[in-house]
Amino acid sequence: MTTVICFGTFDHLHQGHLNYFLQAKELGDYLIVVVARDKNTNKETTYNENQRLKEVKQQQIVDEAVLGDLEDKYKIIKEKNPDFLCLGYDQEIDENKLKEELVKLNLFPEIKRMNPYQEDKYKSSLIRNK
Repeated sequence: MTTVICFGTFDHLHQGHLNYFLQAKELGDYLIVVVARDKNTNKETTYNENQRLKEVKQQQIVDEAVLGDLEDKYKIIKEKNPDFLCLGYDQEIDENKLKEELVKLNLFPEIKRMNPYQEDKYKSSLIRNK
């Protein structure tokens, strides 16, 4: 079974997020979505972590949804050892640095950056400002 993990805040769950999940799911059989903790997100959110997690869990395409760990951002990756890590098009993560950290942990998932989906319309910050 091919396991895929994607990460995000997922405030105001919208079609852009659902497209992100769809792109990620196309890479494997089992999709795990990690929802950012309130304490760890660098964004202002409308909904708290439990509300955002509940919304993500309700999506049929998502096989498993969990909150990120408060202390160890690599914990879920170590536990699940996925084949793919998917990043949103706008996530501010240096893929090379991420890969280096994963190698140190003896983890070797393929890192994929997902494509945007109508980002001029479906972006949480735009929706929140309306």
